[in-house]
Amino acid sequence: MRQAIMPSPGKIEFVDVPVPTSLKSNEVLLKIQKIGICGSDIHVFHGEHPATPYPVVQGHEYSAIVEAIGKKVVKVRPGMKATARPQLVCGECGPCRRGHYNACQNLKVQGFQAPGVAQDYFVVPEDRLIVLPDSISLEQGVMVEPVAVGAHSTNRSADLKGKNIVVSGAGTIGNLVAQFAKARGAKKILITDVSNYRLEIAKECGIEATLNVNDVPFKDGVKSYFGDEGFQVAFEAAGVQASLDVLIANVEKGGDVVILGVYANNPKINMYYVGEHELNIYGSMMYRHEDYEEAVKMIANGKIQTKPLISKRFPFSDYLKAYEYIDNQKDKTMKVIIDL
Repeated sequence: MRQAIMPSPGKIEFVDVPVPTSLKSNEVLLKIQKIGICGSDIHVFHGEHPATPYPVVQGHEYSAIVEAIGKKVVKVRPGMKATARPQLVCGECGPCRRGHYNACQNLKVQGFQAPGVAQDYFVVPEDRLIVLPDSISLEQGVMVEPVAVGAHSTNRSADLKGKNIVVSGAGTIGNLVAQFAKARGAKKILITDVSNYRLEIAKECGIEATLNVNDVPFKDGVKSYFGDEGFQVAFEAAGVQASLDVLIANVEKGGDVVILGVYANNPKINMYYVGEHELNIYGSMMYRHEDYEEAVKMIANGKIQTKPLISKRFPFSDYLKAYEYIDNQKDKTMKVIIDL
């Protein structure tokens, strides 16, 4: 079968490897159909991801068809659509024991610290498998992973219902965070970016209030939209210092700042300001199984829109061209999909 390897930043090589033929009793053989390229993958491509060694087989958001199952598997049967969480956890550390395995002390993520799904067939254990209902297409299925990020991160803060929210960064993740904030009953939501293209996509997905911070200063735009109410919760999904700075500087005292962005360079935070304003700073690490399940449910019932987020599709043989396209169309690209 085909496999795409990134031996070093900026390079992709194709090799032929054997199809897995022996399954453990709890394992499922997936025939990979579609793979999504995310912002973290792009960091890896540029050698800027802080926790990815090379060579690496990428691919952690995907949809697949079940090809074969182990003798004790009961959740699926061959021919069904599925995806799976890419987290490899120890199950023994403190976070794992208390159910926070997404922050496992020994976490490895397929596509980063462990081989991902950039190949024709892939084996996963049943406990990480997520069944996709017939009502969800394979193209929607490839979006379940990033939607799960939105599900998890919007549960990191206190209840969002009735609160004013700012999401900084209108890429795929920021867009989905804003959609989830709306679904969770936020009062007003403002999404910011430097790309009018991404902000227009947000409007297509039902996020009506947008702000291009290149055109209007953040503080002025926030004041214009929220008035004296201000905003109580902020989500940093851009992964840049300036974005984090303005959120911390302008969120209501006692408010929450949830950080999702992956930073090429570690940002600095004014801890005196954080202390004086008694802000709550939350990290958000991926998702747990229930977040995947909620993601599937929300896509299926139409509360989360994914179609406007898909910018372009490339065949598996053009994996490198997909990255080159993203580099050349930075401000006009959301989700790029590799089609196997």
